Amino acid sequence: MTQSNEQRMQKYLHAVEAYLDEDCFQNHTEPQKKLFESMRYSLLAGGKRLRPIMVLDFCKMCGGDAESAMPLAAAIEMIHTYSLIHDDLPSMDNDDFRRGNPTNHRVYGEAIAILAGDALLTAAFEYVAKADLNSDARIRAIQVLAECSGCTGMVGGQVLDIMSEERACTEQEILDIQIRKTGALIRAACLMGVIAGGGSAQQMDAAVTFADNLGLAFQIRDDMLDVIGSAEKLGKSVGTDASKNTFVRLYGLERCEELVQMHTKIAIDALSCFENNDFMIELSKSLTDRES
Repeated sequence: MTQSNEQRMQKYLHAVEAYLDEDCFQNHTEPQKKLFESMRYSLLAGGKRLRPIMVLDFCKMCGGDAESAMPLAAAIEMIHTYSLIHDDLPSMDNDDFRRGNPTNHRVYGEAIAILAGDALLTAAFEYVAKADLNSDARIRAIQVLAECSGCTGMVGGQVLDIMSEERACTEQEILDIQIRKTGALIRAACLMGVIAGGGSAQQMDAAVTFADNLGLAFQIRDDMLDVIGSAEKLGKSVGTDASKNTFVRLYGLERCEELVQMHTKIAIDALSCFENNDFMIELSKSLTDRES
């Protein structure tokens, strides 16, 4: 990244981390302190903070105040974190490590991990509902978040993924899984940013095109890294998807690389209707060229 965009990235990251740490699930007087501890353990475990940064920058690209979108940025990270907690459970992917640390259920037990995920999911809508936006924007953001995270979005994609484990899938079936499982939350982040920034209908449509294509490029790269990446760089186990219906299994590494480049270009082209889009363009390239 250029120096100015790197500075913007660090500014966003610092703001997101500070908000999650200082404004989320702290200083509760309720007796269920272990629940809040478990929620914060995973919420503050680091990561790229890709989705909240997209909320903030799409808001900014639409001429809005990124600070006003911070509750929405936190909400999308809560949804993402809950999904990771549940993904790691023995009944799902049965992972022992996430971002280099023991997974939530390894620290707090399965029951508390499940409930921490449930609580994060619920809290996300509370944070959107109390954001300093007009009522119409809050309602639209809640609708987007619900659609993209629920049965027609991320959860639906997870179900399709589970149902596909015992058989080889077609190209369309794999696309159906990944557009929902990975792409839906990226779409939610971009759309909520446009909503918070008071963006136009054209910008809403462009955000969908951007998100869907970046989400595909991101997931294809993720599938590739499960084959060619290292556990040390990724902070999680590799080779865990060898028997799953991944893009690498369907296309092979060479074709996957071509698809990553194609979908990244479509995503970047969709940003032409936004002002000051250079940061998001650079971020997109760094995400789809990444090694971790």
